[in-house]
Amino acid sequence: MTVQDRAETPDHDGPRTEEPVDLKQAMIDGAGGPRGMVYSTIPVVGFAAAVPFVALSVAIGVAIAAALALGVFRMWRGEQFMSAMGGVFGVAVAGGVSAWTGSANDFFLIGIWASFVGAVVTLVSLVVRRPLTGMIWNSVHGGNRPWREDRPSLTGHDLATFALLVMFAGRFVVRQWLYLADSTTGLAIADTVTGFPLTALAAVVVVWAFRRSTKRLIKDPGAPQEGA
Repeated sequence: MTVQDRAETPDHDGPRTEEPVDLKQAMIDGAGGPRGMVYSTIPVVGFAAAVPFVALSVAIGVAIAAALALGVFRMWRGEQFMSAMGGVFGVAVAGGVSAWTGSANDFFLIGIWASFVGAVVTLVSLVVRRPLTGMIWNSVHGGNRPWREDRPSLTGHDLATFALLVMFAGRFVVRQWLYLADSTTGLAIADTVTGFPLTALAAVVVVWAFRRSTKRLIKDPGAPQEGA
């Protein structure tokens, strides 16, 4: 019996339906975890620490070198290439924007506006009564589940999508304020504080909404069938 089989097998107290283990793990991996927070923070801290003392191009080089070293270390630990080296690409793009504009603060510009886009998308999905997390849950489970007709499921995804909206909006407001205040150090700190911690809190609500919909709308294959 596989791990996933055990997760979906009913216990002695009655049927139990849970999200597949691989889906829950994917959400945890998406949040990054404490180790992921460290990996994403080191290049940013290196950039912010270097830029007051060296040329902007050198500070960008410090950030890229740190990201590259971390990527090599993660590959040495057995992570796949794209997972390990994805951070290098992100830092290189951020550094390219900063080098192009000549502003150290623009190193954080992509993250700021990515948060704005995330806030707009989640807000629109709530306004049109198709919360984003519900759309994702339905897609994962075949795309034909009546989740919007089930009030508790719809409410759960309203709350989960609202949690994502708060996460994205909080990141945008704080970082944009620091960007306009011309605080590179503040942006580096905000990048850490509003990164993994907010993601982890939002992920708790999203996982809860996913599990709630699954328990209500997907029949446990181990449960007795009517008329059996």
